[in-house]
Amino acid sequence: MRRRSLLTLPALGLAALAAACGVGSRRETAMDAPSDDAVTRRIPYGTDPSQFGDLYLPGGTPRGLVVVVHGGFWRSEYGLDLGAPLARSLVGRGWAAWNVEYRRVGGGTGGGGGTPQTFDDVAAALAAVADLDPALAGLDVVVGLGHSAGGHLVTWAGGRGGGGVLTHVISQAGVVDLASAASERLGGGAVQALLGHPYGPGDARWDPIAQVPLDVPVWCVHGGDDDIVPPSQSEAYVAAATEAGARAELVRVDGDHFAVIDPGSSAWARTLEVLEGIAPGGGA
Repeated sequence: MRRRSLLTLPALGLAALAAACGVGSRRETAMDAPSDDAVTRRIPYGTDPSQFGDLYLPGGTPRGLVVVVHGGFWRSEYGLDLGAPLARSLVGRGWAAWNVEYRRVGGGTGGGGGTPQTFDDVAAALAAVADLDPALAGLDVVVGLGHSAGGHLVTWAGGRGGGGVLTHVISQAGVVDLASAASERLGGGAVQALLGHPYGPGDARWDPIAQVPLDVPVWCVHGGDDDIVPPSQSEAYVAAATEAGARAELVRVDGDHFAVIDPGSSAWARTLEVLEGIAPGGGA
């Protein structure tokens, strides 16, 4: 298989992430201490303070790399600490994980993002994968895993924006239909804030549903009780992708918007099953 590269996902306290989607506030925090069987390093991929990621490596040869991209409706007050619990879960199962930060919308720490800066950062983080660590040399599997706004970014990166790095994409409750999300004003107008203007025809290049078919498979994992990013987002994307001849699958799980990024949930267990199908083997 041709080597590509990966991107992925976030997880933090669920109450704090609820804030990320409009019910509170959350700041970036220091990287969690690595587990005993993992090596964890913070690595910059650019010069901006938000252009870095935390690399988690298992004790043996990784079964593949998962790029984790966090959500929070692209807003600056939410950071990659949302993805740390998922990265730790992944490394415990034999995966390497690249938990990525990026410039987001708003002022203060983490600001300076929007269109195209946020997209440029995701592309740059993927381009950096080849040079992160010798342990990643020759890996054939690079999975993009993103939640909510992160699901949007990894699915976008699986198409024309990702430089051909990703081999698979898993969107967790992703905002994968920007036009619909804008018209419904999801996140209190978060799409409009990301774009810097109302959604229009020129914004199709940032919209995953407008890019189908992708040449990589996509799984859209979505909780049936999600009232923040409705399941119709994933349903519409999978319908459009499959109609266009792409490989896309809707994975319906129990729970709300945050269940998919709770490492103790059945929804996260279902995501691990998807990963097991991509690269069987690894830790318990």
